[in-house]
Amino acid sequence: MSHPHPELGPPPKLPEGGLRVTPLGGLGEIGRNMTVFEYGGRLLVVDCGVLFPEQEQPGIDLILPDFSSIKERLDDVEGIVLTHGHEDHIGGVPYLLREKPDIPLIGSKLTLALLEAKLQEHRIRPYTLEVREGHRERIGPFECEFVAVNHSIPDALAVAIRTPAGMAVHTGDFKMDQLPLDGRLTDLRAFARLGEEGIDLLLSDSTNAEVPGFVAPEREISGVLRQVFARAEKRIIVASFASHVHRIQQIVDAAYEHGRRIAFVGRSMVRNMGIARDLGYLRVPPGLVVDVKTLDDLPDREVVLVCTGSQGEPMAALSRMANRDHQIRIVEGDTVILASSLIPGNENAVYRVINGLTRWGANVVHKGNAKVHVSGHASAGELLYFYNICQPKNLMPVHGEWRHLRANAELGAATGVPAERIVIAEDGVVVDLVGGKAKIVGKVQAGYVYVDGLSVGDVTESSLKDRRILGEEGFISVFVVVDSSTGKIVSGPSIHSRGSGIEDSEFAAVIPKIDEALARSAQDGVVEPHQLQQLVRRTVGKWVSDTYRRRPMIMPVVMDV
Repeated sequence: MSHPHPELGPPPKLPEGGLRVTPLGGLGEIGRNMTVFEYGGRLLVVDCGVLFPEQEQPGIDLILPDFSSIKERLDDVEGIVLTHGHEDHIGGVPYLLREKPDIPLIGSKLTLALLEAKLQEHRIRPYTLEVREGHRERIGPFECEFVAVNHSIPDALAVAIRTPAGMAVHTGDFKMDQLPLDGRLTDLRAFARLGEEGIDLLLSDSTNAEVPGFVAPEREISGVLRQVFARAEKRIIVASFASHVHRIQQIVDAAYEHGRRIAFVGRSMVRNMGIARDLGYLRVPPGLVVDVKTLDDLPDREVVLVCTGSQGEPMAALSRMANRDHQIRIVEGDTVILASSLIPGNENAVYRVINGLTRWGANVVHKGNAKVHVSGHASAGELLYFYNICQPKNLMPVHGEWRHLRANAELGAATGVPAERIVIAEDGVVVDLVGGKAKIVGKVQAGYVYVDGLSVGDVTESSLKDRRILGEEGFISVFVVVDSSTGKIVSGPSIHSRGSGIEDSEFAAVIPKIDEALARSAQDGVVEPHQLQQLVRRTVGKWVSDTYRRRPMIMPVVMDV
């Protein structure tokens, strides 16, 4: 198996007749999926998603792929192929189109509709090409064939990319549900045909590669939901991803069966379900969906609310309900259903929300105590079956953390893919397919790009470190005025603290130490304010560390007069 190496340098020029594959997100993480294919000096992008921040990234709204490696080559981009409409695959598109708005977007009807609604908010009118399974499209030097795959959102597609260098197949996210709600199966016959033709490089979803067996059918959830609905005496509140149309369909069916009305809560949920309904992907009986403002006129036993927040996102509707910061107040006897999986890293946030809801008397139903979720990703049994059908010449696991990529690689090896033709890469690692063999040839920049409000890329790791220190240890400000010619103190030091747990009166003990340090520096002829600020920072920092074993942020201000 080929492994990335931290000492990898920039990749060499792509050999003539070779195909280059550069993942800019989605490897070593769950989200931010983006892969760039290059042939003959032209580029094809597959997906452009976002990653949602974790606790150690305070104040961050979204994390984008790093576009820097292609920023000077956007004129070479033939198009962006979108495998499906989840945020971790389409959420970064508006930010890439800010750089060049006329890059064509290629995807299925629902995927493009969800993305176009998002782009409206960014005031971007894209050029789109709608495709469906079975279609072949020539996109520059890339001939793309689209294959139906089953996932937790309708209209998902895999893409086979044919070039003179060989054929690469990118699965996107997929599973092999044999009883899908919409009857749309993963097209194994098409994959078998591609395998017969010869798949030179298979990029395969790794998210569930550690999970043995096969994923349960989505429709198995229906019976559990009916039981929950039958037992619920008051309101039912369901939290789900705003794009999980299949799951919402089952909620709609259960609500109709039990004589309840549904209200969608949250802008993204209202928007996405409206799109799915208009396009026929969500079937809703007339009169079933009502405006959230009319709920007060209905008895609690006739109400179902569908909202976002299944991952414990602080600003999502469910988290705000748990914190008593939402117009909808959780009361004793309400039933809350978390109809999704736990994205790795979100566990603490989700359980904090569950505890908050339980505190107010809600009965919380989640994956841990009821079968209210099945995964949208193929498990190990399905992947083995898939590899035996495709028989790829080279395998590159994608979409997953390191443990998932490794497990997926081992599955490929078990089905006969030679170990030297299995490439375990990470974000930014460049893989060339030349002469039928895939190998790692270099690395490009592929770090996190943070979105904070309207700023994109301005927040650095250093900024986040400062935020974490402020959040965990607080800060201490020190204000001193010195004589510019002698360096002696004219006024101060004045010391104040916020969030450090140290009372302002306690700083009386450190003031003599500051006086002494500044007097010593004045004798040495040091009068430059920046140098004096560093001296004050070190003096106060050492005293706080020695006295309280704490490390708050020290913010000294030294003014000279």
